[in-house]
Amino acid sequence: MKGIVYLNGQWLDFGSAKVGIEDRGFQFGDGVYEVIRFYEGRPFRLEEHLTRLERSAAAIELALPASPAELAALAQEAQARSGIAAAQLYLQVTRGEAPRNHLFPEGISPTFVITVREVRRIPEQARRDGVTAIILPDERWGRCDIKSTNLLPNVLAKEKAHRLGAFDAVFVRDGLITESSSANLFALVGGILRTAPRGRSILGGITRDFVLELASETGLPVKEQSCTLEELYRAPEVFLTGTTVEIVPVVRFGDTAVGNGKPGPAVLHLQDAFARRIKGFTEIPR
Repeated sequence: MKGIVYLNGQWLDFGSAKVGIEDRGFQFGDGVYEVIRFYEGRPFRLEEHLTRLERSAAAIELALPASPAELAALAQEAQARSGIAAAQLYLQVTRGEAPRNHLFPEGISPTFVITVREVRRIPEQARRDGVTAIILPDERWGRCDIKSTNLLPNVLAKEKAHRLGAFDAVFVRDGLITESSSANLFALVGGILRTAPRGRSILGGITRDFVLELASETGLPVKEQSCTLEELYRAPEVFLTGTTVEIVPVVRFGDTAVGNGKPGPAVLHLQDAFARRIKGFTEIPR
């Protein structure tokens, strides 16, 4: 399988890289991670991703194994060694390996993994024509702002969506829309693009923040305010944002069409602005 792994100081292939059975990431999901997109060999918003990794690690009292500058250098070296220009890089840190015990072990080193593979692209038709989503109760834990490896509720929701022929599952908690199983959500409500505010109920996405910037720069009114389920169903435009999906329109919730069932002018405008910014980004000399 094409790609490369960095594991605790060693460069390996996927078949050779092994983590111990008592690693706390395996036993407890005791770890944090980031997914970084490379366009034409250039990491997109690497500093922002590493800042979020630091926040997540601090929130679970986990010491990172290297400084942000060292992590950035390793990430770029990993991509270069892989030879994959359009890459997705996972950077994951767990508390390390120790006999199973809920208490934090003393005197162990974190497990540090970087993997690089070709980016998992969504079909271009989905980006052009839009996707279907389902609505599910948000049953995740109370610290969704921490990008931890505890993703079982997300996995179950994504799998349910897949079995129903949908692209993703959108979560609702206490009557308010939070995000989807693997992306942030925007909805056009009363002529204003709305997305759930930063806080413990969502993961503050790097692409979400970039889209907020694009909307502001291009004159689209935006507001970080959650919408209700009723507002979501009435919204003429809904879309998801994320590192791998970029910007993808949602055109149906089950049998209910969003607007006229086609991507609207706001999302098309943002997709175009996103593509132009990425093109300019990749054309900058290294």
